[in-house]
Amino acid sequence: METTRRGILFLCVANSARSQIAEGIARSLAPAGVTVWSAGSHPTRVRPEAVTVLAEIGIDISAHRSKSVAEIPAAEVDTVITLCAEEECPVFLGKAERLHWGLPDPAAVAGDEAARLDAFRSTRDELRRRLEAVFAPDAAGTGRS
Repeated sequence: METTRRGILFLCVANSARSQIAEGIARSLAPAGVTVWSAGSHPTRVRPEAVTVLAEIGIDISAHRSKSVAEIPAAEVDTVITLCAEEECPVFLGKAERLHWGLPDPAAVAGDEAARLDAFRSTRDELRRRLEAVFAPDAAGTGRS
């Protein structure tokens, strides 16, 4: 990503898992001056599993809430990253570069608590890998260490 990025929006349907995880990780990695949001076309609630797996790596999203894309200041967003895989992704009507990182919804995984947490951890780890690359000093040109 270029250093001119100032507003990044992670977008999915429910704003309950993938986009919330991405927002939490991105906020922990983004340089000063970059604002990060997440939203959904049909917001529900933040999944407790998302809170748990981010807490495992020292990121607290316990105060986050699911938000509608209509709540996001569109004029401040210059990059939108959609995270939908099997469902239809929401549309962002503002002027922004659009990227698509199709990831399976960990909230859709059936099974016991351990299986669900494993799915959320897998999503967390993949998002962290991608976002660390995005915000790496040489990728952003910020010289951040």
